Amino acid sequence: MLEKEMGINKFSIYSSFGSKDGLFVESMKFYRKRLNTITNKLQNSNNGIIGIKEYFYSFIDFSKENDLCKGCLITNTANEVDKDADQNILAQIVKFSTDVRQLFIKNLEQENTKATSEIQELGDYLIISMVGLSSASRIFNQKQLTNYIENIFKQL
Repeated sequence: MLEKEMGINKFSIYSSFGSKDGLFVESMKFYRKRLNTITNKLQNSNNGIIGIKEYFYSFIDFSKENDLCKGCLITNTANEVDKDADQNILAQIVKFSTDVRQLFIKNLEQENTKATSEIQELGDYLIISMVGLSSASRIFNQKQLTNYIENIFKQL
């Protein structure tokens, strides 16, 4: 399909990206750059937990295509791969989730109300909740997703 759509041959793809997996890794990197529109807001936020909650809502808006959400390319990929997948793809998944978790931790630290160990645990809770939101956004309606987000933040 790529050959047909792009008007190039398989050898051009392989010389540019090395393999189909190499092309996919580059697609993941491009997606991540697009996602920077919301991760940069979180990076620059001084709103603590409120900033994280805004990120969750911003993700829903980011992932919408018409009235449906398409989830997150990174999460969708993580749901499909196993431990034997291409190591570069796995590395991209781990790097992305680690980076977002660190942004959550950075914002949690702004609250000055929790011990370091609790902040680390909440970072885990929030990144796993984000994976859940990403997956859920593909099948549940806006009201259900709003309920999910609101319940996540009741726990904090």
